[in-house]
Amino acid sequence: MSLDPVQVMSGQVKELKVGPSSNGDSRGSWEEKEEFDKDKLGLTTKPKPVTGRRSRKVEGGVFFPKPENAVTVAVSSRVLFRTEREQKVFEQEGVEEYLRYQIEHENEPFTPGPAFPFVKALEAVNCRLRELYPQSEELFDIVLVTYNHAHVGIRLINTINHHNLFIERFCMTGGSSPIGYLKAWHTNLYLSADADKVREALSEGIAAATMFMSEKVTEVSESQLRVAFDGDAVLFSDESERIFKAHGLDKFFEHERENEDTLLDHGPLKGFLEALGKLQKKFYAKGQRLDCPIRTYLVTARSAASSGIRALKTLRAWGLEIDEALFLAGAPKGPMLEKIRPHIYFDDQMFHIEGAAEMGTVAAHVPYGIAQKHNAKQNPTVRK
Repeated sequence: MSLDPVQVMSGQVKELKVGPSSNGDSRGSWEEKEEFDKDKLGLTTKPKPVTGRRSRKVEGGVFFPKPENAVTVAVSSRVLFRTEREQKVFEQEGVEEYLRYQIEHENEPFTPGPAFPFVKALEAVNCRLRELYPQSEELFDIVLVTYNHAHVGIRLINTINHHNLFIERFCMTGGSSPIGYLKAWHTNLYLSADADKVREALSEGIAAATMFMSEKVTEVSESQLRVAFDGDAVLFSDESERIFKAHGLDKFFEHERENEDTLLDHGPLKGFLEALGKLQKKFYAKGQRLDCPIRTYLVTARSAASSGIRALKTLRAWGLEIDEALFLAGAPKGPMLEKIRPHIYFDDQMFHIEGAAEMGTVAAHVPYGIAQKHNAKQNPTVRK
């Protein structure tokens, strides 16, 4: 099985190609053309009237939390919604036809993409937080990030209203790199279909992952956010993974036993788990530990007795709680994830991403660490 970002393993749709601009950002081909307006686009039909829009209402409390107080999740429009058809128009017919198509269809909402259930779950947690802490700004704050020209914003807004999503913050870059904006938003997690931009975000210290989705999609909870993490090179550094790659399994086990009281260094997603834990503790403080709408999972190919103790001691020393820890000792992760039914699963190795997708789990690839230098189809008993 071969996965393409957000293409649901059907047709191949290329990434929007960008080149350098004078300010150092990346820009799409439309940035080299003159400014667009509707008259120049030569629209042949008027946009259809929007239907099915529902009103949104927040009862009291904080409406827009300050970015520095919130847990900010930046989501690309291409992972929040399904935009394969529009991408084909861009690739095959060019930017002017693409913009014309978007405007003519701006009142036709996009269908949900792989990040959609995750975002809905974030909003469900916010509803619970607002009930318990009406004036608190410690909430999830979702920012929609898109390379699109501002003309496409109307369709995105109509889509958000149609699906009753609470997303008020947009970042429409017109082809420029969004990474600088992510830092300004104090972003805790960035989800995208663009692997290059994900790597760029990681290099800037921003937790990020490339989202994948299969044709088989498992139904997930609407009331409890479930987030599953791999261990090495995701929550933790790739130190132990490097030992395994260089010296084999026996040396890996020996290294872990000798260093079980030495904390692992942090990995790229440690900060996001920390943010989730901070919100969980707000529910615990109100006596809702057993009814918490956030649940976290460690799903690792490490063996419990041989190499698990170091991982658990590291999490405890960090002051982080994992609700469930699954040490699979090299067994496939897909069947376990099918039972967990997470809204998102983070892993640094593509064969685990593929195995998760085969079982219907929405998976996100974290392109970090030594595993990126090895073939994704290598030995499936990799200890991580």
